[in-house]
Amino acid sequence: MAADTFVVRSVLADQVRDRLLEGILDGSYPPDSRIVETSVAKELGTSQAPVREALRGLATLGVVEIIPFRGARVRQLQPEELLEAYVVRSAIETLAAKLAVPQMTDADIEDLVALGDKMKEAAKAGDGRTVAQHDVSFHGRIVELSGNRTLLRVWRSLEPFSRTYLTLLMPGADPEWSAGLHPPIVDSLRQRDISGVIRALEMHFTEISDVLASRLETAPSGDSAGDPSADHPSADHPSADGSSADGRPPSPGRAASGSPRRSRGTR
Repeated sequence: MAADTFVVRSVLADQVRDRLLEGILDGSYPPDSRIVETSVAKELGTSQAPVREALRGLATLGVVEIIPFRGARVRQLQPEELLEAYVVRSAIETLAAKLAVPQMTDADIEDLVALGDKMKEAAKAGDGRTVAQHDVSFHGRIVELSGNRTLLRVWRSLEPFSRTYLTLLMPGADPEWSAGLHPPIVDSLRQRDISGVIRALEMHFTEISDVLASRLETAPSGDSAGDPSADHPSADHPSADGSSADGRPPSPGRAASGSPRRSRGTR
């Protein structure tokens, strides 16, 4: 009986963790905001035990820090951590493409082409958030189609780094520029050109990470966002639109994902 109770609580904790993570990713919980156990438990109709377990899981993931006697707070990542995560994600996605393209069906490619088209449509409408949502689906689908569960698991573990903090470092995002990074990938997918897909992904990540690195280098001290009026005001995704007071319960949603920085001199 005790084992059954543990399983139920663990499953519930996973669900709470996913809800909280979505709240962090979509900006409902901005960096440095508190996540109050009692508020989350009340909102989700559960006890504090699974909420506490969910917060420990998020702390392991690196997006939340738990401070004794003060509770949980969304962690403010350092720019260096973000750029390091992009290096890993670049390697993951190019490997995923190498594995995925040979086994993609016509339907798989049509789905990816459709996501690329949806990004362009949303960009024309100036809807950066929707561009970001389709972008997440696009890149995630390529990793899924690799059939490698370890790659997918690691890729998902990098989402908080890629999605949330890129939006904070790149205010005033340009949806058309973001969407415009994807046609070379789509074109190579249409041709089932593995090398072409890998080159297009590398170029995609390099351009984004170079813009991000440039902004970090030119940002005034204490302001990692840089100048929103720069020529390329976004990386891959838009800025988060909206925030919450401390302890606000999360609402589901998807936000932007980021891209890795490639160290100069390496490929």
